[in-house]
Amino acid sequence: MPTTRGLRRDDADTTGHKTTPPARYGMSLEGHLVDGAVHVAGDARQRFYDSRGYGRPTGGREIDLSYVEAAHLLFRGDLDAVDGMAFRGFFAWATEERRRFGLRFLVYSDLRDRGFYLAPAREDWPGPDAPDADFAVFPRGKGPADGAIEHRVRVLGEREPVAPADLSPGVLAVVDEESEITYLEVTEPALEGSATDDLPEEVPGVLLEDRVLCWEGATALYEQGFYGQPLAGRHSVVEDAVQLSLVEAAWLASAGALDLGDDGYGRVVARGRAVEGERFDRRLRTYGELRERGLVPKTGFKFGSDFRTYADFDGVESLGHSEHLVRVVPPGHEFAPRDVSLDVRLAGGVRKRMVFALPGANGGIDWLSVGRLTP
Repeated sequence: MPTTRGLRRDDADTTGHKTTPPARYGMSLEGHLVDGAVHVAGDARQRFYDSRGYGRPTGGREIDLSYVEAAHLLFRGDLDAVDGMAFRGFFAWATEERRRFGLRFLVYSDLRDRGFYLAPAREDWPGPDAPDADFAVFPRGKGPADGAIEHRVRVLGEREPVAPADLSPGVLAVVDEESEITYLEVTEPALEGSATDDLPEEVPGVLLEDRVLCWEGATALYEQGFYGQPLAGRHSVVEDAVQLSLVEAAWLASAGALDLGDDGYGRVVARGRAVEGERFDRRLRTYGELRERGLVPKTGFKFGSDFRTYADFDGVESLGHSEHLVRVVPPGHEFAPRDVSLDVRLAGGVRKRMVFALPGANGGIDWLSVGRLTP
């Protein structure tokens, strides 16, 4: 059974029988299981919904609680029992009844402890619906009746894979094997830059193994567009030679800026596919869209990603720091929360934001940015 720090162990025995915890508000209250919810009568609306945002009103002074809300009120001692079950018994029953209930309870309790009101993300529950989420978290000082959502939270265990189609903007609450919670914020990044491509025409190049060499005429490609790397060194007899990656060369050949001879574009793409398979096409599509958005992409190998990007670029001489790390993921890819956490931690450690590029079958690319969040 999942546990959480401070879990009280004195309100019931292991069978769920009460040992009568003190009621905080005078009159004791007990809930009853009705149609997938916990119904509470008495002055439950005033105690729980009106004052603290728990449950949904059902008429008069009565409310329905979701299972996780009822468990939290039992855990706090604010609710005495649910059909005779105190916290331990109800928690064990609900864990068997509802998949991932233990994980959801840990996240719900943590967010409540942080001062947030939140509710299950369901159409039949108060507050706006939050598709693809477990909880709708309301802004501080607001409740379910105010109609605003601060965070849409999806709960995951550290071993649960998630498909890109399900990784919608919102917050991932990842519960690890020791019940610690990491919050990751997923957004749609604004990928726009100031770089403009004023490309030369038909700079001659030679395809050599896994890169292209331009022996002359390519200095402007590097200095003005940050394409490639100069081959010349301190003691070199070569002055203006530039070496391009296969992705850079394919993009420049398609734009008419690079001349590789007959069917140069086709030959460099074929070489790229021979070197890295279908991954080359995905990276080329991503590279091209980044360039079209005014960004300057360069290899992100040293950071464990496909690209790093520069948004504000006015020549190599005034080059600043890159802002994003971009990883291109294949169709059908499933994210492992552990790997996402590693990517995000690495990006944050070098003061960058992690971005995932998801090329689709229709030729478009979906973009997701992920960063750590402290609610």
